[in-house]
Amino acid sequence: MNEISPLPAGGVQPSPAAIVDLSITGMTCASCTARVEKVLTRLPGVLKAEVNLATEKARVSLGEGETGAPQLVAAVEKAGYGAHVVTSEDSPAADDERAAVRARRDLALVCLSALFTLPLVGQMVFDLAGGHAMLPPLLQLALAIPVQFVIGARFYVGAWKALRNGTGNMDLLVALGTSAAFGLSASQVIVGGNDGGHMGPPLYFEASTVVVTLVLLGKWLESRAKRSAAAAIRGLMALRPEWATVERDGRLVKIAAEDVRSGEIVVLRAGERAPVDGVVTEGDSQMDESLLTGESLPVDKGRGDEIVAGAINGEGLLRVKATAVGAESTVARIIRLVEGAQASKAPVQRLVDRIAAIFVPVVIALAALTFAGWSYLGGGDQQAAIVAAISVLVIACPCALGLATPTAIMVGTGVAAKAGILIKDAEALERAHDVTAIVFDKTGTLTEGRPSVSDIVAVDGDRTRLLTLAASAQQGSEHPLARAVLEAAEAEGIALLPLGSFRALPGRGLQAEVADRSLLVGSQRLMRQSELDLQGLEERAVDLEISGRTVMWLADQERVLGLIAVADRVRPSAAGAVKRLRALGVRTVMLTGDNRRTAEGVGEALGLDEIHAELMPEDKVSQIQRLRADGKVVAMVGDGVNDAPALAAADIGIAMGTGTDIAMHSAGITLMRGDPALLPAALSISRATYNKIRQNLFWAFVYNVVAIPLAAFGLLSPALAGGAMAFSSVSVVSNSLLLRRWRP
Repeated sequence: MNEISPLPAGGVQPSPAAIVDLSITGMTCASCTARVEKVLTRLPGVLKAEVNLATEKARVSLGEGETGAPQLVAAVEKAGYGAHVVTSEDSPAADDERAAVRARRDLALVCLSALFTLPLVGQMVFDLAGGHAMLPPLLQLALAIPVQFVIGARFYVGAWKALRNGTGNMDLLVALGTSAAFGLSASQVIVGGNDGGHMGPPLYFEASTVVVTLVLLGKWLESRAKRSAAAAIRGLMALRPEWATVERDGRLVKIAAEDVRSGEIVVLRAGERAPVDGVVTEGDSQMDESLLTGESLPVDKGRGDEIVAGAINGEGLLRVKATAVGAESTVARIIRLVEGAQASKAPVQRLVDRIAAIFVPVVIALAALTFAGWSYLGGGDQQAAIVAAISVLVIACPCALGLATPTAIMVGTGVAAKAGILIKDAEALERAHDVTAIVFDKTGTLTEGRPSVSDIVAVDGDRTRLLTLAASAQQGSEHPLARAVLEAAEAEGIALLPLGSFRALPGRGLQAEVADRSLLVGSQRLMRQSELDLQGLEERAVDLEISGRTVMWLADQERVLGLIAVADRVRPSAAGAVKRLRALGVRTVMLTGDNRRTAEGVGEALGLDEIHAELMPEDKVSQIQRLRADGKVVAMVGDGVNDAPALAAADIGIAMGTGTDIAMHSAGITLMRGDPALLPAALSISRATYNKIRQNLFWAFVYNVVAIPLAAFGLLSPALAGGAMAFSSVSVVSNSLLLRRWRP
């Protein structure tokens, strides 16, 4: 399976000359991602830049020009963030280890901050309970200073970088809010206006320290939740074994899996994971491919069968010729695909980014208005005005907005990959939830795509001669029907005649020269277009087609020589898949180049809503355009070369993983094991993920819409506001993690 490249949206766009992935450090909220994206897209030659807060990665598409990775890194660093190019050493496992180190350091800071904060909170709780013992003001100041300026130094650093670049972020809000609370209290202590009792103005050291502590605690919990969201990638990485046993110079050698060369023989013992994609040359066994395809049952493997890297060998011993190694193996490409989907940005996220870009300035303006309102309308109570303004600054949370979409996409694409559903990008995931019509190709999609010859009818009675000519003419074809004829000829031990020339006739058949004889192989329409006498075989052909068989006619330049009927079994899960799709409110349509009677036999057995047969590739595109014109959001499911235009024309293309590479290139979603039962599952995970995105965005917006006015009216203390802000982003990530419960 080849890596899937996105199709341009909204017209023709230049293809990137290179794609650079950057690891970004120092981002704290959605405002930061917007700032980094703006910095990158301003560079000459940058076609597109997508920054993901949840993964802390940037994916940059570069055109031809002078801008390269060093310039990208320099631009990000100039903006006040850390950056380095993602290399093979930056594996999810390595990222996980670095994240674990940061998490331990952050937890230590949280504990240290809590140690200084608890005495200040304790006196507040004691006071609320009716006690009157307060810590001396100087002791309160001494406890607050290390929290504010040592443990909380990261907020000042982040705020300064934001201001230096003319933007705002969460660090700026926290720094302004806690500094105001600390500054007001410190001034009271320094001027001696507070003796620790209740006669002087109150102190707010507990507010500033609690905010710092709770924000740090929230960030620690958030990082843990984000690591859980990325568990799918770590699980896929674990599929790749570190070592492989290969045959070299007549002996078995254990080497690093990445050092296996294409064409080498790899020996797989019982229970071992396949380190490469390959073809079995000797042995019989069963392979567990469940973590790659979602298929729960082991698959029989013998001589000539293909295996994929990451599959687990059963009890047999297999010798496998490596065909794809390292970065070209199936599991490596799946990892790149899932990483690409998680790094991409859903269309709804672009609206969120625009809001986030103005979020911090708006909050600062609201805090200023709150201070002015309390100062002039609240009887000139300056302390109440400052406290209310601090609460507004502290409770506003751009983090939840920034995490709402990417965390849901991370978890959704991850669980989908485990089920054998590969989603190319966030845009495909978002489009799929709106699908109201699914268009199927027949062969290889609703049917198994492994047809076999069932009937051979020769005009002169020589069925062997007819099969010989038909098979010889189709030596140059990769069509499933051609393979069926070739396999039938091989089974009968027929020696094929030399093929002189070959020309495919899309939607009709082929023309070939065999042993200096010009032959036509194809549909009845091709025979009639060539004005050939059907030799009285029409009724027999009709009977075969009604029974669900596909009929191929064979003729020379003068007359029809006979016909060959091919049977392609309907996939066992197809009827159930169609039933579940209709239960989801999705209209089911079949488009096929096969004859009408065969198509109707299959379509009616499956309960499809619409059946359109005898179509050319361009006719399939026209039918899809008709459905879209009727207001349908159309998904096209196919597996062949002739399906690629229709896959591209649909709102979203879905390719069967058992099909051709070009079909998978044109599709937004690939079903790894080619099972129609995965179709309703693909729509289900898309809808579940999009529902999570909407839930997250709803709560993130509602939180800010409700909390900021409450803080402005003085109904929330700064400490409570800080706690609410810290846990709002944690709740968003935790809600996304509930997607891990989804089952196909």
